[in-house]
Amino acid sequence: MTADRPLLGIALMAAFCLIAPISDATAKVLGQAAYAQPVFQVLLLRFAMQALFLIPLAAATGRPLRMPTRTTWLVLARTVFHIAGVAFMFTSLRFLPLAETIAIAFVMPFILLLLGWGLMNEEVGWRRLAACAVGFVGTLLVIQPSFAEVGWPALLPVGVALTFAFFMLVTRAVAKSVDPIAMQGVSGGMAVLILAPFAVAGLIWQGPLSPAPIPSGAWPLYLVLGVLGSFGHLLMTWSLRYAPSATLAPMQYLEIPFATVIGFLIFRDLPNGLAALGIGVTMAAGLYIILRERAIARQTVTAPQAAGGGPGAAI
Repeated sequence: MTADRPLLGIALMAAFCLIAPISDATAKVLGQAAYAQPVFQVLLLRFAMQALFLIPLAAATGRPLRMPTRTTWLVLARTVFHIAGVAFMFTSLRFLPLAETIAIAFVMPFILLLLGWGLMNEEVGWRRLAACAVGFVGTLLVIQPSFAEVGWPALLPVGVALTFAFFMLVTRAVAKSVDPIAMQGVSGGMAVLILAPFAVAGLIWQGPLSPAPIPSGAWPLYLVLGVLGSFGHLLMTWSLRYAPSATLAPMQYLEIPFATVIGFLIFRDLPNGLAALGIGVTMAAGLYIILRERAIARQTVTAPQAAGGGPGAAI
């Protein structure tokens, strides 16, 4: 078992929180008028590069790419949710500033908590339900000015949150039994196979799935997107090897200020007053839930020890 190294785990998580909005900003640039790359084309090349980078890496380092049947089906489900989440994100960025898109998508922890309560019978007290309600109010404050400006596309990041909530639930089910690099490589290959028929349809019939010429200046951006998309998520996975999730969870909210800075530097976008208030409310509610989970976890561990129970009593 890997020994805890909290500072290394925190550093890896902080790196992920910086890389993720850079990756999203790259996708946003590819969608702008200078490159005008269709969402589907960006999506397909992003997953193709993930497979191209990680399958050979897994094979070269002796990581098994074959999985048991049940695990394969779970990884397939995870891949479908991953494709949907990335598609929602890339489409959102065509209409919304980077910081607001990521802030709205951070309703995901609240959705995940409610899914655990509704689908998995996890115990959720009134304090955490109240924090979910406050978090949703904060999200609505972020959505409101964007909705007034662009209409229904302001709701697309909620689709990001919902699909990635299911993505996280499935990831929990397979994370301990599958090597992360092998899983990401196989998932990239599955995504290409899923998207390939749509790509063929786009070649035959003109529409949103049809490809567009790739300017020479877009290829470096595609390469950046492929590298960050392939390896960024691994940083978060590896961070959990060196530090407990309770230590790392608050760090994930660094993604919002990082996205705000990156959005300003690249696109000169800043949240307006109402959106900034909503971002603050959402972050406060999310951090409260995290702190509440940590307090409950400490109580769960302490109580069995006081009663003389073994490790199984805390499960």
